[in-house]
Amino acid sequence: MQRRSLLQSSAAAGLLGLAGCASRAVPSRAQVVVIGGGYGGATAARYVRLFSNHKIDVVLIEPDAAFVSCPMSNLVLGGSWQMADITTPYDALRRRHGITVVRDRASAIDTARKTVTLAGGAAIAYDKLVVSPGVEFIYGAIEGLPAAHAAGQILHAWKAGPETAALRRQLQAMPEGGVYAITIPEAPYRCPPGPYERACQVAWYFKQAKPRSKVLILDANPDVTSKAALFKAAWAGPYRGMVEYRPQYNTTAVDARAGLIKFEVQDDVRADVINVLPPMRAGAIAVQAGLSNQANRHWCGVNYQTFESTAAKDVFVLGDSIQIAPLMPKSGHMANSQAKVAAAAIVAQLAGWPVNPAPLLTNTCYSFVDDRRAVHVASVHAYNAAEQTYLSVPGSGGLSERPSEREGAYAFSWARNIWADTLA
Repeated sequence: MQRRSLLQSSAAAGLLGLAGCASRAVPSRAQVVVIGGGYGGATAARYVRLFSNHKIDVVLIEPDAAFVSCPMSNLVLGGSWQMADITTPYDALRRRHGITVVRDRASAIDTARKTVTLAGGAAIAYDKLVVSPGVEFIYGAIEGLPAAHAAGQILHAWKAGPETAALRRQLQAMPEGGVYAITIPEAPYRCPPGPYERACQVAWYFKQAKPRSKVLILDANPDVTSKAALFKAAWAGPYRGMVEYRPQYNTTAVDARAGLIKFEVQDDVRADVINVLPPMRAGAIAVQAGLSNQANRHWCGVNYQTFESTAAKDVFVLGDSIQIAPLMPKSGHMANSQAKVAAAAIVAQLAGWPVNPAPLLTNTCYSFVDDRRAVHVASVHAYNAAEQTYLSVPGSGGLSERPSEREGAYAFSWARNIWADTLA
């Protein structure tokens, strides 16, 4: 048996919790529909096919022509990577795994009839549905932002793609000695360390091209939400005098024409490039389908053993849209891990096998402080049946001591490996 096949077989056995189940056949006529081709959805689509020995049909609904990775996209803003470096087509999912990729947007879910309606008008039936739509940005929470964003004046670039390239162009056009300001919403939000990594990447670019320019980090939270000591050391070291961090700056309004950001308490801040990360909630299709039943209907409740929705049977929700368990980040790696647990549960349920009683999730998140040096945080999360949630495994994971080029090399390898695991 080839090494890849052996690894896949071992993964299937562990995630499915197989014990004397092989004699019961996987159904060959079942159909799983997946909404969203990001780290959660694409991984779920691929692993349902793998775990079912390519017997269960999978339809992936995704409006974009290719996968564009949010992790690593800050390197595009810093100028050391290009958009092509973070873009991967969905071809392998079609060609190697027989997944039907429908380039359209899901506009409605009927959980009673078990159908998904597309923006183009077609309806697709499902036996099991995976919903992994990422986040929706609540532009209306910040006065002036809906119009400024629609006009392309104030961007978030928190979904990698055209906005990433557009924000890079804004930074390039900014005059020497200008100010770039990034605003951060209250947690939880997608990718906790991402805004602070972005500040480092912009500062690294400024050091090369615009050394008199400044980076302002305007954070609604009381402190840096992830890898705080490591980021602060970078701002006080290589970027001393260039980066300024201000906690408890909750953005309430923007004035794109005047270049102003307004806050609950503090004085207005003026900047040449304004990068606003709006408050976030579960993706729009999850909200419309009534799956967002937690935290003021901002996030989706799930059964953590399987990631099946607590609002609808046979619907599984993954990634940034869910109400997270304690110390569980909203990250690409976590969505990938959740997808494998959900895929295993879906195959087990369709085959009549018992669902794995003790799934595990892993997470690793790398952040670059310049073009080569990175830091990481890692964790392992075990399902606790008594508490019906995931708890961090004591002593697992850890945090970097300092940035290094070795960590950067690990980060580049991590990206290549997880992209292959998701899409190859």
